[in-house]
Amino acid sequence: MTPIPVLTIAGSDPSGGAGIQADLKTMAALGVYGMSVITAITAQNTTGVRRFTALDPSMVSDQLEMVIDDIPPLAIKTGMLASAPIVNAICDILAHHPHIPLIVDPVMVATSGDQLIDDEALSTIVQRLFPLATLITPNVNEAQRLTGSNNPHEQAQILLDSGPQAVLLKGGDRSGQESIDLLWIKNYGSPIKLTTPRINSQNTHGTGCTLSSATASYIAMGNDIAHAVKLGKDYIFKAISAAAQWHIGHGHGPVNHFIDSDINPEITFR
Repeated sequence: MTPIPVLTIAGSDPSGGAGIQADLKTMAALGVYGMSVITAITAQNTTGVRRFTALDPSMVSDQLEMVIDDIPPLAIKTGMLASAPIVNAICDILAHHPHIPLIVDPVMVATSGDQLIDDEALSTIVQRLFPLATLITPNVNEAQRLTGSNNPHEQAQILLDSGPQAVLLKGGDRSGQESIDLLWIKNYGSPIKLTTPRINSQNTHGTGCTLSSATASYIAMGNDIAHAVKLGKDYIFKAISAAAQWHIGHGHGPVNHFIDSDINPEITFR
């Protein structure tokens, strides 16, 4: 048996709830072989980010080249990319591997509200990384910042025009009794709506990292975009549910990546 290799390119979270740590936990929970390229070291916990240090872009390049040359991943996800030179370094390599599915989580702000990227890096992500992406997964605030619009239809069109094959507009940050995500696939027409009941929980640190990692893992397993996103949504619902009563830290605690498979969400997918 050969394990399914999946790669995360992201920043480190010493508190273990987000970033590289959340990605690798997710991949381990789903049974794929997780690998990592670290872009930044953060000083953070459940209450916020004190500061971060971006790695030298050449170190990021060397990590990425060494992994791909030896263990070619069947899917890649990106999270916190920290700086424009790091984004350029990553794109210079990934442009030579267009056959590898790429899931881009355009991380801009931590759950605590702390900024994790500057405008130059964000612009470079849009111009260079989005055209390489299979799927991008912005939340409500990220989609608004990327497009300047509050209208999901306009957001989706603007983002699809920037190059990715599909856009998942996450709705977990919106109010209401349900969490509604909209998946737009290029040339598909209307969006696919994914709905779960909203969970009353303070433990939402790293949910975006976890969802994108799960989706990348499911794509690596051979699922198409729509089915992989549905399975990823199912997984993050269970992970949040299973940690709702946890008390870890003094802020937004983590989700439970190693969930009990008996939790069955009332998810609709249409």
